Amino acid sequence: MTEHTSQTRRRFLAAAGVASTTALAGCSGILGGGGDDGGDGGGDDRPGLTDFRGSGAYVSDRPAPGGTSIEELDDLEGELTVYLGGGEGGRYVNLMELFNEYYDDFEVTWDTQPSSQLANTIVEEHEAGTTQADVFWSVDIGSLAYVSENGAATTLSSDTVSPAFERYHPDDTWVGVAGRSRAIPYNTNEFSESEMPDSIDAFANDSRFAGNVGWAPTYGAFHGFITAMRHIRGEEATREWLNGMLEQNVNRYNNEYLVAQATANGELGTGFANHYYTMLVLSGRPDAPIDVTFTQNDAGSLVNAAGASVLEGTEQTDLAEGFIRHLLSAEAQEYLATRGFAYPMIPGVEPVGPLPTLDELEPPELDFQKLSDIQPTLELLRDVGILA
Repeated sequence: MTEHTSQTRRRFLAAAGVASTTALAGCSGILGGGGDDGGDGGGDDRPGLTDFRGSGAYVSDRPAPGGTSIEELDDLEGELTVYLGGGEGGRYVNLMELFNEYYDDFEVTWDTQPSSQLANTIVEEHEAGTTQADVFWSVDIGSLAYVSENGAATTLSSDTVSPAFERYHPDDTWVGVAGRSRAIPYNTNEFSESEMPDSIDAFANDSRFAGNVGWAPTYGAFHGFITAMRHIRGEEATREWLNGMLEQNVNRYNNEYLVAQATANGELGTGFANHYYTMLVLSGRPDAPIDVTFTQNDAGSLVNAAGASVLEGTEQTDLAEGFIRHLLSAEAQEYLATRGFAYPMIPGVEPVGPLPTLDELEPPELDFQKLSDIQPTLELLRDVGILA
């Protein structure tokens, strides 16, 4: 087995404690933590940094985030409608409510459905000339790419996308706002970090993992994972891997949080899940015997992202871009990092605690637009008997 280049990038959560998702409340000001209003928002009682930031062991000693503060951005004024991809435990809704509280003359409303369903709705409305929303905020790149490829998204201005890492706005029709990596949670009572493989292949053929791995094959993140594998390895190699997992008697769960929970409970030795589910488990159970590792240069280490685009046909282009710029503000990125354990999309905000940075991860080379190619993945999963 190939040794990982840095042990701290593998078993990084053990005995460290994890920030909770509860925010500190009642403080005013923004990056400085209090003081003068400095704008036309809601006065001295408007939300401050501590309202945006989570709390817990890792968060308590974090310095003020870098990047552009909300105070430096143009005020949001008017009414905005967002198509919001479901999920993330209501955190995205809470962030929009903070924006509503911050600005007296701004109101954002939202329609929440699965991202893939909203993407289809957006394209249908675009083709019919009946666009009903101004912004699409999706939990995955694939849905954003689908909307873009069908001409239903505008090109964002350089001012809007420039704060984000360049990789996460490849054609400027969407921009990433919160990153997540595929990862491998594992039970530390059963495996040490040195025993965990650096490739997804071992899980499909190593006897140690027979009957001992969990996945959530109906979950959108899993579909993105398999879509990435198809484009990296080809369909036949992906089919072979899937059949290998079935022969290993892989355990099935409804979502990846349950995979992480089962791993912490000792029901599983390991599984496949986005990186933050392990941290969410530990936020409620700091002593749970669970840690997380990352594979190298394969679909098992894919870094996907939630992101946003401005919809073609909106009459609120400037306000919509201003809203997206707020999602990339220092406060919003700190919110997404400390409340949901997401990877920040701007250089000035660090991931929570001992998480490796995006630069330290080793994801595969992949054109993000290919993550929109979900239908062949679903057909493959049905063909091998994983989906009905």
